Amino acid sequence: MATRARKALSPLILPLIGMFLSPVLTAAPVLAQSDEPMSAINWLSDSLSQPGTAPGTVIAGEPPVDGGAVTPDVTVTALDSAQGPRADAIGLTPPSVTGLPAGLWGASDAATLARLITAEGPYLSPTLTAFLQDLLVAELDPPAASDGETLFLARVDKLLQMGAIDPAYELLSRAGAATPEITRRWFDAALLIGQEDTVCRAMEERRDLSPTYPARVFCLARAGDWDGAVLLMGTARALGLITEEEDMLIARFLDPELFEGEPPLTVPRPLTPLTFRMLEAVGEPVPTLGLPVAFAQSDLRANIGWKARIEAAERLARTRAVTDNQLLGLYTERRASASGSVWDRVDAVQALDTAVSDADREALSLALPVVWDQLSVVETDAPMARLFGPRLAAFDLEGEAGVLALKMGLLSDDYEAVAQAADPADDESRFLVGVARGDVAGLTPSSDAARAVADGFTTTPPPAGLARLVSEDKLGEAILEAIAMFDRGTKGDYSDLAEAIAFFRAVGLEEQARRAALDVLILERLG
Repeated sequence: MATRARKALSPLILPLIGMFLSPVLTAAPVLAQSDEPMSAINWLSDSLSQPGTAPGTVIAGEPPVDGGAVTPDVTVTALDSAQGPRADAIGLTPPSVTGLPAGLWGASDAATLARLITAEGPYLSPTLTAFLQDLLVAELDPPAASDGETLFLARVDKLLQMGAIDPAYELLSRAGAATPEITRRWFDAALLIGQEDTVCRAMEERRDLSPTYPARVFCLARAGDWDGAVLLMGTARALGLITEEEDMLIARFLDPELFEGEPPLTVPRPLTPLTFRMLEAVGEPVPTLGLPVAFAQSDLRANIGWKARIEAAERLARTRAVTDNQLLGLYTERRASASGSVWDRVDAVQALDTAVSDADREALSLALPVVWDQLSVVETDAPMARLFGPRLAAFDLEGEAGVLALKMGLLSDDYEAVAQAADPADDESRFLVGVARGDVAGLTPSSDAARAVADGFTTTPPPAGLARLVSEDKLGEAILEAIAMFDRGTKGDYSDLAEAIAFFRAVGLEEQARRAALDVLILERLG
């Protein structure tokens, strides 16, 4: 982009750059920092001004627009039929696909549902992570008490927090530039996956949205209008409508060559997607490892190094924000030329893949314990189990490899078929098979977590509070409460674990109950 910037600027504009940027050239190249800890979603770009005002104008009683991640409150009007669908009703998968009733949210209040979604942890068991994402993208009727977008924004924010940018972007694209809060998230999701041009055009068409000057400059530059971007920056600077930190970053973004030899800018905290992309454009990319997991999506691009792509996919796999096949494809893309950390995992997965393809039982017996130990460190054992599990279980291996093959098969989508074909040789394996079959009567649990699972399948009734919510036509609300209850159970509150399992089974979520229980029993980090 630096080269394009230089070529696109006309001779008439070049002197203006020097005039506008001369104070910047002598200023210390530092962006604002904060010692405040990052919260779940405090990194949204300040890309839109208060509706109905000029960009950069300070509203009485509101914080100034300063390029940080804190955004002022805005008044939102629910969309009506003349404007388009209400955002709370927007989804990607219809009930015919999800199996969820269209009226799942029922009589619940949107604000209550939004609070529950926000409170859900980003790292649930693999089964409940996938189920929560199904809920977040489902096409459902809005709850009875809905203002039009509160629930929608909570759903999108949770997807962003989990790094599931693609479904978040699709939801936001269906809503379009409907309101400032929706558009702000749409812009950020687009920035993280390289689709910002669409949102820039949408913001340009909706002048009432009032993009801030950094966002407008970025969009003009993306459209190739570097002259206009420079003039706009100069206007904003002359009127005092951008901060010194924004000034320094935009100056480098518009003409990085003027700053050759200068120290790099200090990375702000929290870092917004807009600042992230602008720093990348000026040749100062920020490593994503210490950033919220959503930023890891940018490391999946083909122009990023192989190691960084693998590490990004491993982070995203924990929240099921990449597919299992994407992760496997990266692990097996080429031969590792080094050893240690990520390369040991690459070698282990490739050894397993080769042994499975060759049906080499001896190689499998050697590879399985190694790959399980390697992948459990970064929690990518479950994705590989879902891919390899059914084939591994069919080899009927002996010893430690046989136990691991059975466990990996029970973590897969074919868990029931694996359980039906299994002939377990020890109490632990018999109990796992019983959970997969949905019948643990007469089996011996070998741990506190297993005893809680057994209680959930046998004696524990669904919690009265959740049963009451269901009777009040608040099934979705009860499910969200049960997901949180199950998560607490995985951390040692075994009564919650038992009650959550009992509830899932009582409302027909039998598969979720069985598979989430298997997650806890097999993936030691959850038990």
